[in-house]
Amino acid sequence: MSDTATIYSDVPDNDTMGGRMLRARDAAGLSLAELGRRLGVQPSTVQAWENDRSQPRANRLSMLAGVLDVSLSWLLHGVGSGPTDESRAELYKSVSLQLERLRRLQSESAKVAAKIERDMQRLTSSA
Repeated sequence: MSDTATIYSDVPDNDTMGGRMLRARDAAGLSLAELGRRLGVQPSTVQAWENDRSQPRANRLSMLAGVLDVSLSWLLHGVGSGPTDESRAELYKSVSLQLERLRRLQSESAKVAAKIERDMQRLTSSA
């Protein structure tokens, strides 16, 4: 769907440009450092854009929209093609899998710690 098909009929996203950038970066699964590297700027510069302390120049805005897979009009004005729900669904699935792995690792770590404690008690009691 083209931007002009939705630009007048969609309800605009009333977030700030920095807020839209942050949400699009999250949906794309990019870190500040990775996005900065792709755009050729420091991560602190990207963070300043996301915090609305500064704004990217026109050439960076165009690159930013491409990297984040959003339309330039959405990024600037909150109308047009924003982050897709598929990206969020993929991110949710990825985070869920990571959380599940972390819980397994935590459980395994607790078991290893308990075994170490038992072994240390045996060592101190035999000495």
